[in-house]
Amino acid sequence: MAAEDYRRIADAVAAEIADGRLRPGDRLPTQRAFARGRRIANSTATRVYRELARRGLTVGEVGRGTYVRAAQHAPGPALAEPAAPGALHVNLELNYPVVPEQAALLATGLTPLLRPDTLDAALRPTGPAGTGAARVAAAGLLAGTGLRADPDLIRFAGNGRQAVAGALACLVPPGERLGVESLTYPMVKGIAARLGITLVPLATDAQGLRPDAVRAAHRAAPLRALYLQPTLHNPLGVTMPAGRREELAAVLEELDLWAVEDAIWGFLKPDGGPGVGPGGGPGPSIGAEGGLGAAGPPLATLAPDRTFLVDSLSKRLAPGLTIGLAVAPPSHTDRLAAALRSGGWTATGFALEATTRWMTDGSLERIVAAKRRDAAARQALVREQLAGFSVRADPGSYFAWWELPAPWRAETFLAAAARRGIAVTPAAAFAVAAEGAQGAGPAPNAVRIALASPPPALLSQALATLAALAHGSPDDSLPE
Repeated sequence: MAAEDYRRIADAVAAEIADGRLRPGDRLPTQRAFARGRRIANSTATRVYRELARRGLTVGEVGRGTYVRAAQHAPGPALAEPAAPGALHVNLELNYPVVPEQAALLATGLTPLLRPDTLDAALRPTGPAGTGAARVAAAGLLAGTGLRADPDLIRFAGNGRQAVAGALACLVPPGERLGVESLTYPMVKGIAARLGITLVPLATDAQGLRPDAVRAAHRAAPLRALYLQPTLHNPLGVTMPAGRREELAAVLEELDLWAVEDAIWGFLKPDGGPGVGPGGGPGPSIGAEGGLGAAGPPLATLAPDRTFLVDSLSKRLAPGLTIGLAVAPPSHTDRLAAALRSGGWTATGFALEATTRWMTDGSLERIVAAKRRDAAARQALVREQLAGFSVRADPGSYFAWWELPAPWRAETFLAAAARRGIAVTPAAAFAVAAEGAQGAGPAPNAVRIALASPPPALLSQALATLAALAHGSPDDSLPE
């Protein structure tokens, strides 16, 4: 058979994969059966299968056969402007850390779930309390953050955002006020809007949220609760020291306030450590005092009767199959469960069973260790490529906060980066508007760079491109 003939057969199989008739994970016939079905020689079938593998459409497993491979998604960003021909395509907005060994580790944990009896059990509905095994595994996970949680107080959501939503719905009635850091996780702004909660921006300093700002805002009009990120604040990278956490715990008691403590990025900083300052050097990164020192104990250990702690496995594992965790005081555990049920935010049985296995068989621990190494390596690229600029970052985190040099403005830099195929997030996305104001609050002239998604070599190239852009002027970056 001529070479073009076996390629034509490979094209036909590729078309079946492209239009969904053959899906990722489907097993192809044996080469002998394929040859009989297509009425071709066995040698031709062998060439077809080799061609499909060469194109990256199939993968062979010794002793098991040939399978359709999952499509490789291009890391294309959602750009403010069309990229110029030949530009990079790098998404530095989204943070989905993936390490090479994680797929194999996760697959091993999933294998027992594919037996009919275990799969049948995993596909049944579950409530916010999950299973006893899941609660015990989650308590062990949280122990790594310094929180000794009673397994009976842990409740499960579909993901971290849903855990946050459940906690806020439980604590803050519609129309009431929630204090947040003036730069905060953008999803909280959307959650608050859907729940009818008014956000109140609170000032921060080198050590995180300021207790005096909480008192002042509460005196102006009572707050019902606080939402804060004490460890690896997104986007600033600040980790609140123990003394500041103790001050805030005292403020919660003094003002009769609740707190929602977001610990989702805390797994990257189990033991604390120094920060990275302007220009990529070691030391405090925000102001001359404080900085990004060792993490203190969770606020939930200092004010256990007034704090909901929320966490998630999406960053530890993968966003496609995850759960969120929430630990409430005993007085509010049932109310939290009711909020999760009414919002449709409970975890699915399959995800809960899968993540329980990963938490207990050592897979999660190994993946987390790999991601800590990966994050540190990516921060080294930031220090190398953005040396001399005012960059704030923790050396173990997956993001960096870049205060742009004059005469650049964040919006102009965003557009110029987009023309080079690179997506970054402007500070305005994190800014919270003051009460009664329209749109976002006043935002620093800065961008956040998410480091987790592109391969390291592409990340380094993108950072070098951004550095060259920032060294120039906005006028030079305009398209001709």
